[in-house]
Amino acid sequence: MSKPKIIAYLKPSCGWSQGVRAVMRKYDLPFEDRDIINNPLQRQEMIEKSGQMMSPCVEINGHMLPDISGEEVEAWMLANNVVTPNDRVPDAPINQPCAHEMPQALNFGVRH
Repeated sequence: MSKPKIIAYLKPSCGWSQGVRAVMRKYDLPFEDRDIINNPLQRQEMIEKSGQMMSPCVEINGHMLPDISGEEVEAWMLANNVVTPNDRVPDAPINQPCAHEMPQALNFGVRH
């Protein structure tokens, strides 16, 4: 099976972006990791190609998957025969938001 051409528009440390990277490592897929936070031109390219502003966006062999989790990328690649199933466990969560989007613990009745 030939390796697909993959361009991933990702944030440097976002949970969703780390999930996409973990899926790529799980399947030993080379990909272009385009930083949409520190490179405004990469962000603009992502918006133009995907038609929206949410990330991650992953382009596989010219097909854009906008606003997608690692779990969704993996499911799409399996369904479209881009990869074959394997038993490897991803080295990071593949369906987790960025830290600032995680629910915070509530401290009822606790005063600081």
